[in-house]
Amino acid sequence: MNLKIAFLYGVSVWLSSWISCGEASVSYDHKAISINGQRKILISGSIHYPRSTPEMWPDLIQKAKEGGLDVIETYVFWNGHEPESGKYYFEGRYDLVKFIKLVQQAGLYVNLRIGPYACAEWNFGGFPVWLKYVPGISFRTDNGPFKAAMQKFTTKIVSMMKAERLYQTQGGPIILSQIENEYGPMEYEIGAPGRAYTQWAAKMAVGLGTGVPWIMCKQDDAPDPIINTCNGFYCDYFSPNKAYKPKIWTEAWTGWFTEFGGPVPYRPAEDLAFSVARFIQKGGSFINYYMYHGGTNFGRTAGGPFIATSYDYDAPLDEYGLLRQPKWGHLKDLHRAIKLCEPALISGDPTVMALGHNQEAHIFRSRNGACAAFLANYDQHATATVSLWNRHYNLPPWSISILPDCKNTVYNTARIGAQSAQMKMTPVSRGFNWQSYIEDTASSYDERSFTLVGLREQINTTWDKTDYLWYTTDVRIDSREGFLKGGKWPDLSVNSAGHALHVFINGQLSGTTYGSLNSPKVTFNKGVNLRAGVNKISLLSIAVGLPNVGPHFETWNAGVLGPVSLSGLNEGRRDLTWQRWTYKVGLKGEALNLHSLSGISNVEWEGSDVAQRQPLTWYKTTFNAPGGNEPLALDMNSMSKGQVWINGENIGRYWNEYKASGNCGECNYAGWFSEKKCLRNCGEASQRWYHVPRSWLRPTGNLLVVFEEWGGNPSGITMTKREVASVCADIYEWQPTLVNWQLQASGKVDKPLRPKAHLSCDAGQKISSIKFASFGTPQGICGNFHQGGCHAFHSYDVFEKYCIGQQSCTVPVTPEIFGGDPCPGLMKKLSVEVVCS
Repeated sequence: MNLKIAFLYGVSVWLSSWISCGEASVSYDHKAISINGQRKILISGSIHYPRSTPEMWPDLIQKAKEGGLDVIETYVFWNGHEPESGKYYFEGRYDLVKFIKLVQQAGLYVNLRIGPYACAEWNFGGFPVWLKYVPGISFRTDNGPFKAAMQKFTTKIVSMMKAERLYQTQGGPIILSQIENEYGPMEYEIGAPGRAYTQWAAKMAVGLGTGVPWIMCKQDDAPDPIINTCNGFYCDYFSPNKAYKPKIWTEAWTGWFTEFGGPVPYRPAEDLAFSVARFIQKGGSFINYYMYHGGTNFGRTAGGPFIATSYDYDAPLDEYGLLRQPKWGHLKDLHRAIKLCEPALISGDPTVMALGHNQEAHIFRSRNGACAAFLANYDQHATATVSLWNRHYNLPPWSISILPDCKNTVYNTARIGAQSAQMKMTPVSRGFNWQSYIEDTASSYDERSFTLVGLREQINTTWDKTDYLWYTTDVRIDSREGFLKGGKWPDLSVNSAGHALHVFINGQLSGTTYGSLNSPKVTFNKGVNLRAGVNKISLLSIAVGLPNVGPHFETWNAGVLGPVSLSGLNEGRRDLTWQRWTYKVGLKGEALNLHSLSGISNVEWEGSDVAQRQPLTWYKTTFNAPGGNEPLALDMNSMSKGQVWINGENIGRYWNEYKASGNCGECNYAGWFSEKKCLRNCGEASQRWYHVPRSWLRPTGNLLVVFEEWGGNPSGITMTKREVASVCADIYEWQPTLVNWQLQASGKVDKPLRPKAHLSCDAGQKISSIKFASFGTPQGICGNFHQGGCHAFHSYDVFEKYCIGQQSCTVPVTPEIFGGDPCPGLMKKLSVEVVCS
């Protein structure tokens, strides 16, 4: 071998010895990750433990395993684990050790992304707010105070994992760890201090001696032996910075996050599968779905600002932990196909053959005769017929076919064999008996009040203990002012760094303004009704999550920073910025713990005449837990903006008055995907339903508390359950299946079998009716099928016979069962939708 190859071989051997010790070992080369000597192509999925409940974890992990995952990935959330400096918390939703041990019990591995910067649309990017006030600190750069705090927490987590023997080298499930997160773009912006920080972070992490490899995502200059990895909608183009490192995709984005005021993004299953297959055919060794289960931003954990409470992310497991079909099933089939190819994939680099202008084959062969092929059609519009080994293969637009024996297609990314499902939210309560309490405005002072000259920044005042900060000042109006004699009201102008603002004049709401994710700063400019004498101007500044991304975001501001002024007075413009302002942190109801079981009796509640459409109002009621085991949610569509609690647990912020704006047209799976391509909910609330974990409920006497900022109608709030409304199959008559290939490979059949339509409702449900059925050339998608020019007239009869009254049924996709071929010579398919109840 030449000197360069010898050098790389020597480095690879050194790396293998560096990460191999104790009871087990993890190593790698450019084609695979090896665990205890077994080289693997690994499929992973992100499940963030605080975004679900411990009671949900076993089911989520099991469904991930059934979906074909080998690895569970999670961030470690610093602000959840160290809410105060030196005071640690690892209980409830933050019981990291319990979560990892449950993954281990399921027989899966873990990629532990310690960071400890997470981003993740999480409040303050996962940093605790107290970190902002460490003297001399500057986040994520070559800064002594920051590095000391970061190293202390990282060491804390690593030591905990070692003590519980959770690293693979100790017999545990952790096979990879991540230090920092998407720092490459930040390093580029910061320059030399950023590069020094990257070197320090890598050396610090390696020095902790975990025995498993460390990774850095979006970090092209990751120092050896750190493995640099890729994040994005597509990562087939990516190559690690050294030839001996594996090609790892740490975040294959399954969708995108939801922001208040924005439409809800979704990503077609066909395109996601295409991107993964394309990554694998280009030599990928490890793929992680971000997210596999997104979950919920409970409490005030959503960052942004303006990130919604739902973190569903269009993931294969939806926010409630239910299967999102067909995405979950289509990816499961993909994973099975990839695993069938694994012996060839891990053996060497592929031979690449052009099959047309936009078509190519990647062919993998092993020394022991294994052969696998990926046939790709990159054309976004046209189906292609390609020839290889004297065989013809039809490739739909923007698709990849997988041939685990280099002969037979078992999977195509654009041909979904898994069932689809339409979900519904079914009311299980028809309203509640509410009582109300109207929050005091800042005109009433208490021990939480203090007075200063000028305007203070909000986060430096509240330390993010609350979303709310009152700014109050007095304005004296002379009785000779012209507007008092019937003129135009004076204009109040308020400039705020964000994120929302309510203006009260003498205790009455005068107006509201708010920003957006891309423009959090707000300006209020409106005529206000002032009277002769002393007027009280009260500004309620509202934060909607702290920023989670950006350079030095510890320096970003919120709250009323001014200027604040009145114009249209006899004197012209009066600047109020440097007057004496009285501040009050939070709400009276928060101070009295009105959301809790212990604090609910601290005030007198009105029950006979419940306030409606009244700003700053608390509502409470009690209810019994609904029967069954379906996931539950509150329908908050009749409310405007606020927060909601169940038995003292904060479900999160709601903001149904902020309607989604955008373009929600039809979405074609083919072609490059972005977060703006496929959108829902335009003109509606970005989020209507708010997840209520069943584990938070007692059989009877549950306390529900709502704080409404703007004014809503609590009588419209209902408890709903999430369940399957209908399921669909949409299958071509000669669609390739893994079962067919396995039967042929075993010699049990000598020619391909027709595929079958598998339909299954949730447990406890049965198929009650056939909404649509057509064997021929039907059009549309699940929930909106319609007949084409070719239709077998017995299509409905077959499903009436085989499926009505069953929890699940199976029907062969063959002309004979539908009374004969309705259009000989045409490629036909079956589309069917059945109702579950």
